[in-house]
Amino acid sequence: MPHSATLDTWLSQETDIAARLEAGPGPGVARPEQVMHLSGLEMMQAMLRGELPYAAIAKTLDFTLLEVDSGRALFQGRPGPAHRNPMGGIHGGWYATLLDSALGCAVHTLMPVGRGYTTAELGVNIVKAIGPKVQRVRAEGKVIHCGRQLATAEARLFGPDGTLYAHATTTCLVFELKH
Repeated sequence: MPHSATLDTWLSQETDIAARLEAGPGPGVARPEQVMHLSGLEMMQAMLRGELPYAAIAKTLDFTLLEVDSGRALFQGRPGPAHRNPMGGIHGGWYATLLDSALGCAVHTLMPVGRGYTTAELGVNIVKAIGPKVQRVRAEGKVIHCGRQLATAEARLFGPDGTLYAHATTTCLVFELKH
């Protein structure tokens, strides 16, 4: 698919999902009674349907959750002037936050009811600067391993033309949730 057709598809999907998310509760934190009976995948799917709040950091940094499957999460972000460092490039923290979201949510999809996780280690490799002509990028996270105590995942940040901008790995601690 040509670059412009891919970007058009990306923008259309983002518009549809953003409308659904904003019609729901918007950014915030779900109440324990809303999620304690849900698996991680069920929680992420409910968020995508606009039934649960989504993370406020997504609104702050202008990225959107697009898809979740078992062991996978896909986000799309809009790098803009508010995300630039003093030298004019996109700040490394923006790359890292978008990748960390994809990694963590991929792990979250594998959490059974009553289990949670937290990032213990995050490694990010920025391999190409996101230039001013890049309108959107996607971060796709995939779980490599998910056990009782540890989970690992990897993610790639890429543009509509397939250009790789960064990749990352994570190790997450998995634990029992206390209600």
